Amino acid sequence: MWADGIYFNVRSDDDKQCILVLIGATEQGTKEFLAVTDGYRESEQSWREVLVSLKQRGLHTAPKLAIGDGALGFWKVLSQEYASTRHQRCWVHKTRNVLDKVPKSLQDHVKAAVQEIWRSPSRQLATTAFETLSRMYRAKYPKAVACVEDDLDTLLTFYDFPAEHWQHLRTTNPIESTFATVRLRTVKTRGCVSRRTILTMVFKLGQSAEKGWLRLRGYRRLRDVMGGVKFIDGVSEEEVNKSRKVA
Repeated sequence: MWADGIYFNVRSDDDKQCILVLIGATEQGTKEFLAVTDGYRESEQSWREVLVSLKQRGLHTAPKLAIGDGALGFWKVLSQEYASTRHQRCWVHKTRNVLDKVPKSLQDHVKAAVQEIWRSPSRQLATTAFETLSRMYRAKYPKAVACVEDDLDTLLTFYDFPAEHWQHLRTTNPIESTFATVRLRTVKTRGCVSRRTILTMVFKLGQSAEKGWLRLRGYRRLRDVMGGVKFIDGVSEEEVNKSRKVA
């Protein structure tokens, strides 16, 4: 399940309004909208209304994983409503936050160092890559390093899922890419429009974009995930044990 709050350059009744979006993946690997609604910023109360509504509409089984940015309201409510759901922080949002804390002249170097973390083939190598980032930049830019360090565990959750799924799990791209298209359609809107008008327009454009969504790569592995199969650095524990016996 991917979660994000989307803001549009459209004047509405309240400049603090945003569109809260949830997209889920079925066991067959297809993506579907779970919620598209307006909220006050990305507050805890707004996300509570969304998740409580999900349960009322029948989603009683907790999703195996939720991917989102650092909006504290979402994660707090998720832990209360779906306690067993694992947390994965979005690397795209995290990278932006890190780069905001270093001079522009260093941003390309820091970005490359951050990419070394999530591109690593194993959790251990990812941790080593973070330690390298820390040694290079902690002395002069402690806030940038702390930005990664504070969420490192939830940034690396994807290693406990099939490697075929990693490209889908590291970011909120299913939402970002969909609503980048929607923004192009709303950018010419002028004047003050109602909340309902914005929400309706975004929902209908989102439905249109949904038709072009592709099935998740490695979707057959979703049955293993739903069945509770344990994965170590993207490989099932059974396969890891077989490899060790052969070695």
